Amino acid sequence: MAGIYIHIPFCAKRCLYCDFFSSTDQQKKVSFLEAACRELVLRKEYLGGEKIKTIYFGGGTPSQLSAEDFGQLFDTITQNYDLSNCEEITLEANPDDLTPGYVSSLRNLPFNRISMGIQSFHPDDLAFLNRRHSRGQAIQAVAICKTNGLQNISIDLMYGLPGQTEEAWLDNLKVAVALDVPHISAYHLIYEEGTPLTRLKKSGTIRPVDEEVSERLFSLLIDRLTAAGYQHYEISNFARPGYLSKHNSSYWNETKYLGIGPSAHSYDGDSRQWNVSSIERYQTGINLRRPEIEKENLDDNTKYNEYIITGLRTMWGIQLKTIAERFGEEKKSFCQQQALKYLSQGSILQQDDSYTLSRKGIFISDRIMSDLLWV
Repeated sequence: MAGIYIHIPFCAKRCLYCDFFSSTDQQKKVSFLEAACRELVLRKEYLGGEKIKTIYFGGGTPSQLSAEDFGQLFDTITQNYDLSNCEEITLEANPDDLTPGYVSSLRNLPFNRISMGIQSFHPDDLAFLNRRHSRGQAIQAVAICKTNGLQNISIDLMYGLPGQTEEAWLDNLKVAVALDVPHISAYHLIYEEGTPLTRLKKSGTIRPVDEEVSERLFSLLIDRLTAAGYQHYEISNFARPGYLSKHNSSYWNETKYLGIGPSAHSYDGDSRQWNVSSIERYQTGINLRRPEIEKENLDDNTKYNEYIITGLRTMWGIQLKTIAERFGEEKKSFCQQQALKYLSQGSILQQDDSYTLSRKGIFISDRIMSDLLWV
């Protein structure tokens, strides 16, 4: 079983913090769709004929496409891939795009999950982040999706904004829980190089929250969502039983996936590949049947390190037996030795053959992962 990720590189406007590849030039949409369909055909052997379990439309802002645009992509997918066991098809969307007419137009398409980038319900936060929607539009968008039969909804929230208070964050969490969506992702604001956000930081216009505040906001997140019945199954992700993101989980359990579109990444178990981050160069390569793709072959050391990093982020953790079978007894012994101090501190929990992070360990997860890496 494998996944397909399709990167839709269009946005109505850029958010302050975003470093994902995207363009506000909507005139490129038609030629992009043609190239994406060609790439789906050109690279269909990449997954070795495995059946597709999940499809994820990310971006950018996929909800900038019309139902007809998606129909063109789905026609190509169904003609070239085995979807007989496909369980989850996700559309990332901005709340203000999810009007009654737009959501109704999607009903004849196979989407069964919506991932909505809300980030905050506070007007000041939304203005600061350069988001297009309002608090009311976000709340209404959830209701519109439910009315149209899309019950599997995930919303994204963001914390650690400059000047963010506990009271404001608690209000965001209260509204999110009241929406009764089955999945919530929450990410700390990151200052990515080259973004307007980082330029504001470097100029001294804004100042990041300190580590103590960040930890307190994260602690409130865990407390409120677990109390509301959400399972904390990955550091940044919470779900009601039965609603874990199947596509995102495939990234953490090393399932193969094919990435379509400019800047999209692919993984076949032995290497990682990524398309060029340019719509024009992407289209030229696809049209010449010579996709402009970079590749990194993964040796055992890199695979071990990726297993540690991805596994420890999840509630399933890492398994010593798996390390021994895949990477050898030396790495298993190394992992056990490096984990000893964290086991004694209660930051890592051991159950049978598995290591998982305790709540205490989640707060120092970067340090723990670093110490368990093979260098």
